[in-house]
Amino acid sequence: MRSTGYRRTVAALSVCSLALAVSACGSGDDTASGKTRITVNCMPPKSAKVDRRFFEQDIASFEKQNPDIDVVAHDAFPCQDPKTFDAKLAGGQMEDVFYTYFTDAKHVVDINQAADLTPYVKELKSYGTLQQQLRDIYTVDRKIYGIPRTGYSMGLIYNKKLFAKAGLDPEQPPATWEELRTDAKKIAALGDGTVGYADYSAQNQGGWHFTAELYSQGGDVVSADGRKATIDTPEGRAVLQNLHDMRWTDDSMGSKQLLVINDVQQMMGSGKLGMYLSAPDNIPILVKEKGGDYKDLALAPMPGGKGTLIGGDGYMVNKKASPDQIRAGLKWLDHMFLRPGAGFLGDYARAKKADAPVGLPEPRLFTGAADAKDQQVKKANANVPVENYQAFLDGNQSLRMKIEPPNAQQIYSVLDGAVSAVLTKKDADIDQLLKDASGKIDGILARS
Repeated sequence: MRSTGYRRTVAALSVCSLALAVSACGSGDDTASGKTRITVNCMPPKSAKVDRRFFEQDIASFEKQNPDIDVVAHDAFPCQDPKTFDAKLAGGQMEDVFYTYFTDAKHVVDINQAADLTPYVKELKSYGTLQQQLRDIYTVDRKIYGIPRTGYSMGLIYNKKLFAKAGLDPEQPPATWEELRTDAKKIAALGDGTVGYADYSAQNQGGWHFTAELYSQGGDVVSADGRKATIDTPEGRAVLQNLHDMRWTDDSMGSKQLLVINDVQQMMGSGKLGMYLSAPDNIPILVKEKGGDYKDLALAPMPGGKGTLIGGDGYMVNKKASPDQIRAGLKWLDHMFLRPGAGFLGDYARAKKADAPVGLPEPRLFTGAADAKDQQVKKANANVPVENYQAFLDGNQSLRMKIEPPNAQQIYSVLDGAVSAVLTKKDADIDQLLKDASGKIDGILARS
């Protein structure tokens, strides 16, 4: 799953504009008045005024530097709709350069809808500076089919104010699930509707967090060959048992369950929640939309110390694109997203002037000198308490970073049932829940 949004605040998807409704989104004719024309997506919607302005500014500067390229951007919400994604690809309605989640990369290649970028990547100046594990996501059978744009990893957001009030050290977040359970009990004991720890358990979000928690225990959702479920294990049992015990033995998760992300964000923003799992991009939402305060919100690595779930997005190129369009698309991606300390995502000085948060600990896209430059510019323009996120940055260095499983949404739907059961039924049979879920996941994998 994606995290909360496509950039700093909201998500945006591109679909064909009304002006192009009679034709395919991908440009069948790649030249217009002697220019190479490319259609691109994931332009912020007009409602996201600041991001929209930045996106338009960056396209304008790109076209000024590349007068032989014409960029036509499409927008809507969200950046990718799973319900229409495959249909757009199959129907020839996808843009020339199109947005994908990390989990889509292999699928798009498998259905033969992506251009092979391998012969062209040498022309992309920034490619060699990108994190290898992110590049690998878009590499299938040693061929390159996409370019990563952003990434996130799951961690633990906690309320420093509540930690102090409960007699806990705000600078020492829990490093294990046992410590988290102890801290959650102390926070819940404050009373007045305060909840120590909250988790999602509906709309596939419970399965998403089960996966993250399983990774933190050192487990996997499916086998390495992608054919069998691997949740009916001691690690999977530990995830459900921990949630069950926190809910029913400790009473540290509150009585209201079947929560989704908005519910939990509201609890944290109102100061009534001690901890929950999330990516860094939750923090500005908690402040700007839910009433939270940057100084109270800190981020720690995933408890357990063995692994964390990573996700993110990037761009692929339509298989129908011409060589000139592929080259133009890669130039555009380089200009928009892959310049340290510059571009749509990296112009931290511009973001700061617009009162967008700068300094959040998103996973680093670059390596080496490019990373050093990007971090230097970010630090110089930081307007959030970066010291609150240092534990997250330090702890992530030793964690195994794992992408979501194949057929993630179908699997998450199955796991939702197991998570919701242990949080709503005191007598839930954990062994049976894992056995049943495992069988259903095996069926999903067999059909894929």
